[in-house]
Amino acid sequence: MHEIEPYYQWRDDYIAAEDERSPFYDTEYSEFYYDKQLYNYLIHPQWDIFGSNTLYLKVLYADYDRRYAIIEFIGEWNDAITNDIMILKREILELMMDEGISKFILIGENILNFHASDDNYYEEWFQEVDDEEGWIAGVNFNAHVITEFRENSLDYYINFGGELDDLHWRTLKPLQFFKKVEEILTKRLN
Repeated sequence: MHEIEPYYQWRDDYIAAEDERSPFYDTEYSEFYYDKQLYNYLIHPQWDIFGSNTLYLKVLYADYDRRYAIIEFIGEWNDAITNDIMILKREILELMMDEGISKFILIGENILNFHASDDNYYEEWFQEVDDEEGWIAGVNFNAHVITEFRENSLDYYINFGGELDDLHWRTLKPLQFFKKVEEILTKRLN
C-alpha cells in the first residue's frame, strides 16, 4: 500500500498545499518518512489526513471559477464506526463549499470497503451543493463499494454507475475530466 501515491500528473496545474483557499494550504510532506498508516500498512506520505483513522484523501484539483474539485481517496470509508462522512464534510467539504466549490468529483479506485450508517450528512451535503446547481459524482469506485452505497440509498446523493464506473481519467487534463463527468451527468438529467 505504501507504493500507491495520489495522482501527481496534474501538479504543474494545481497543488493544494500551495492554494491559499485549500484546507491543506501550507501542508508540508515528507518524501521519505512514512508517517501515515492504514491499519497495519504504511501508506504514501503524500496522502492527506482529515481526521479519519481509515480514510485519506488528496485534493487533486480545484477550480474556483468553474466551481469544481477533484478528490482522490484511499482506505476504508467507515461511517458506521468512525463517521467518516461527518468528519469529511465538516473538516474539508464545508471549507471548500465556503470557497464556492459546488461540484465534486470523488475518485474511489482505492477505497477498499464502505460501511454505512445513516444518510444525514450525505443528504445535507447534497442539498447544499444542489442549491448552487452542483452535484457529487463517484468515479471508478469498486463494484462492491458501489453496492454498499446503493444498498444504503446513498446513490441518491452521489452519482455512480455507467461511464462513471470505468472512466479513464488519467489521460485527461483536469478541465477535460470535469467536462466529461459533467457531460455524463447532464445526459442523465435530460
